Amino acid sequence: MDQTPTASPTPVARPAGAVEAVPAADPQAALAHFRAKLAFETDPADLHADLAAGVGGLVVVDGRRPGGYAEAHLPGAVNLPHATIDAATTADLDPAALYVTYCWGPACNASTRTAANLAALGFRVKELIGGLSAWQAEGFPVEGSRAGEGPVSEVGCAC
Repeated sequence: MDQTPTASPTPVARPAGAVEAVPAADPQAALAHFRAKLAFETDPADLHADLAAGVGGLVVVDGRRPGGYAEAHLPGAVNLPHATIDAATTADLDPAALYVTYCWGPACNASTRTAANLAALGFRVKELIGGLSAWQAEGFPVEGSRAGEGPVSEVGCAC
């Protein structure tokens, strides 16, 4: 019986794991990225806290069609469907306010379209992360014809 050792394959250098397959940015680049990200979005908990505290100058905008808005929307939100936004439909909006846009959820881009359309007209705007579905997942109340039914995931996009 031959006792000659067989050659083992040359090990391939691999990253420590999938997370590090692409190295993390240096801390200064990460800081710039995350601060910029926060300039464009807010989360349900922060918005709820500000609304509950009566922080002025915030206007919550539902960018879906009127039917979805009628079924369920954030308390006090105004309905401004993204496809209707122009100088005429925004003529009565306060130019000094901060507009927080939302839609049904992360699989819908009506809030992004709403935010882009408002920004194009010169309004300050942030997008609500996760929209109506994230708001409800946090346990916050909604208004509308289906408000007492719990999460209204069946409402869907409605944009």
